Amino acid sequence: MTNKNISFQETTPAVRHPDYKAEIAALLRGNLAPRQLKSRLEDYHAHDIAAALELLRRDERSRLYILLDAPTLAGVLEYSGQFPAYMEELGIRKKLEVLSLLETSTVVEYLRGLEKSQRAALIDLVEDDVKREFALLSSFSEEEIGSRMTTNYISIRSDLTVRQAMKELVRQAADNDNISTLYAVDESGVLVGAIDLKELIIARETTALEDILMTSYPYVYADELIEDCVERIRGYSEDSIPVLDAGNRLRGALMAQDVAQLVADELNEDYARLAGLTAEEDLREPLRKSIAKRLPWLIVLLGLGLLVSSVVGLFERVVTHLAVIVCFQSLVLDMAGNVGTQSLAVTIRVLMDEQVSPRQKLYLVGKEARVGMVNGTVLGLLSFGAIGLYLMLLKGQAPLFAFSVSFCTGAALLVSMVLSSVAGTAIPILFKRLGVDPAVASGPLITTVNDLVAVAAYYGLAWGLLIHLLHF
Repeated sequence: MTNKNISFQETTPAVRHPDYKAEIAALLRGNLAPRQLKSRLEDYHAHDIAAALELLRRDERSRLYILLDAPTLAGVLEYSGQFPAYMEELGIRKKLEVLSLLETSTVVEYLRGLEKSQRAALIDLVEDDVKREFALLSSFSEEEIGSRMTTNYISIRSDLTVRQAMKELVRQAADNDNISTLYAVDESGVLVGAIDLKELIIARETTALEDILMTSYPYVYADELIEDCVERIRGYSEDSIPVLDAGNRLRGALMAQDVAQLVADELNEDYARLAGLTAEEDLREPLRKSIAKRLPWLIVLLGLGLLVSSVVGLFERVVTHLAVIVCFQSLVLDMAGNVGTQSLAVTIRVLMDEQVSPRQKLYLVGKEARVGMVNGTVLGLLSFGAIGLYLMLLKGQAPLFAFSVSFCTGAALLVSMVLSSVAGTAIPILFKRLGVDPAVASGPLITTVNDLVAVAAYYGLAWGLLIHLLHF
């Protein structure tokens, strides 16, 4: 027998993860009979079916909606990143069935996004218990923790025995499936404590429930602001956190996934404010890796910085003839940089969601451009009036010259803010597409690009308007 030296890499094929969403899309575009197709779809997780929705045409999604029963469809749509859009594609009967199966907080969030007349029509059609829950959650603003709670929990009297508590649990479990933690209340509904389901099961039947309750259990008040209480509850690893009213009566509960989402939302806000790498990532990352990641971009930015300087040099004649415009250069550059940073922060937050489609990214670019145009118009008009009056009243310049310079500054402000908004959105999207970390690369690059845009717009307008057209 001949010995052969074959390496592990030569004999082991590369691991490839199956593309379930493509498989699901192919199934729906095939010729399987409805019964067979439904049976095949049952083999896939709801998350994979939700991911496949973006690959399907409207008529193909409609076929899927018909095939899936309401409980399955509700699970699929909860995983979808475009929940409101897909809900609008459902018929009214299917929509009501799905709404009745969703968490109340999800229903409230969906209904809040509808027009008033459409929302009122749907509320009239849903079941009475859903109406009551909607009224309860809608009584809190979106910034209050009560708007995120659920009424899907088990509540039992604290004066029961273990045996009586088990019977009450079985009775309520038909309507509420969050049974891992039970809350005990007194005759007025005031929270007394909580008990883990496992502890209830192993306790003796005749034991009084009050003897095994956890009375020092974490809780929040429904009218607390999310940002004020999320830090307090994030350290607890409980399955749920009770939500109380001002009288300490139990009103709802925050499930573990709700708490995780709240923490993620708050972290995203902090990350958006920083618009860059977090300190935690920097501390964990080796020095050599950080340098290797950043230095190449700094070299590129050095070249772009030299380009910005050369652009200013091209307009040396403008500076020589109209030295006063140099006074307002920093205004245009700073505002362009601020707008680009804002757009960058918004875009990075959006890109953290892996399910964002190319169409949604394109919409984001358009939206940021419109925001930049509106803000640029407002700030351009304000600077036009303020700079014109400043030059005329405090510097003694002629009105025509003063307001010509201020018009040039305002127009440059508008142009640079629009272009900076587009750059702050498009560059991180492009980097994400290329597999480059947008947080590391796009921040400094956008700053330099915005400087280049602002300088070119400002001095270009000054050269064309003030020197060639008005001959100042």
